[in-house]
Amino acid sequence: MTINTNTMIRMRFKYLFFLLVFVVGSSFNLGNIDPCGVENESFADGEHVVYKIYYNWNFVWISAGEVDFKLTETDDHYVVEATGKTYKSYEVFFKVNDYYKTVIDKETMLPVEFERNVEEGGYRFYNKIEFNQDAGEAISYTGRTKENVTAKIYPIEQCMHDMLSTVYFLRNLDYSDLESVKSFPVEMFIDDKVYPIEISYEGKAKKKIKGIGDIDAVKISPQVVAGVVFTNEAKMSIWVSEDKNKVPLIIESPISVGSIQAILKSHSGLKHPLGNNQ
Repeated sequence: MTINTNTMIRMRFKYLFFLLVFVVGSSFNLGNIDPCGVENESFADGEHVVYKIYYNWNFVWISAGEVDFKLTETDDHYVVEATGKTYKSYEVFFKVNDYYKTVIDKETMLPVEFERNVEEGGYRFYNKIEFNQDAGEAISYTGRTKENVTAKIYPIEQCMHDMLSTVYFLRNLDYSDLESVKSFPVEMFIDDKVYPIEISYEGKAKKKIKGIGDIDAVKISPQVVAGVVFTNEAKMSIWVSEDKNKVPLIIESPISVGSIQAILKSHSGLKHPLGNNQ
């Protein structure tokens, strides 16, 4: 199968963004953790984290862009907005301007609405999902732009998450349980399909983050879906801060041509001091 260069670049950036949000999207099970019963103890209103994205090709690391996460708290919801943009210097190769948003119910920690607006080269894609968790259904509005969409109703399982809300759910799990569990299954929902993923616990390490310092971290490795972007049995590596924030610090993965990496660049408004394990 032949894939043109622009398609490959678009897919690399697309999947890098998915890496940054743990590429997990629907249901999962970790020991005795109840996916319907998690309380938020890891983030608060005003949290803002930025990641710098790199693409490696022929042993050369290229700064490709940034992904920016902002969290706002209302009376009943957490609203998370994430934007991914390429640097001007990288736009010679390809231009990306992606926007993601999720609205999470504070009581259930489940999404009530998800929005995705993608601009990558000449490619455009818009998707909005309205979750009715009690009725077990989701209405998905899909089209090239938000002004031109088609609605479709999908049945969903109990306590369904979107790809962005899952990040904030996972941040409230007790990673110390992973030392005994070693691995746990995850189901990833991308492009209207569910993929089984196995996430392995790889131990602890101290990671040096430029401009931030040395941070104690827990390493987990999801096995990604093989295809035109990822190689067979490829495993990404994710280092998460070993503190109450559980913020992703570094995300790395090989792809079919080269490798991709996202590194925490800056942070503000964290609920707890970064790197404080107490």
